[in-house]
Amino acid sequence: MKFLVVDDEKDVEMLFLQKFRKEIRSGAIEMIFAFSGQEALDVLKDKEPPDVVYVFSDINMPGMSGLELLSKIKNDFPEIKVSMISAYGDNDNYQRAIESGAKEFFTKPIDFNSLKSEITKIINS
Repeated sequence: MKFLVVDDEKDVEMLFLQKFRKEIRSGAIEMIFAFSGQEALDVLKDKEPPDVVYVFSDINMPGMSGLELLSKIKNDFPEIKVSMISAYGDNDNYQRAIESGAKEFFTKPIDFNSLKSEITKIINS
């Protein structure tokens, strides 16, 4: 299963690759990365239909915000599950994300055990 991680901070890629090294090595998941909302949309539109099943996106990014990205994904690719992350656990972002179709909402620092649990549910569904 292919997962797309969207965050404007490039060091997130190494962190995710390290935290999910067993799952990646076993072939259970494949992770790809985009560093902007537009780049994420380009990745999703690259294959018809998209081979990404789960998007994990930061909310606060320059240009297109994660909430704008979520809206576009849900409009163009409703079958793709999306979870959001924010450095700020404010209720407004949480409400907007869930109302826009986000499956989950995480706050930084990421609780990777919770995220792995979420991914396991998606793999097994």
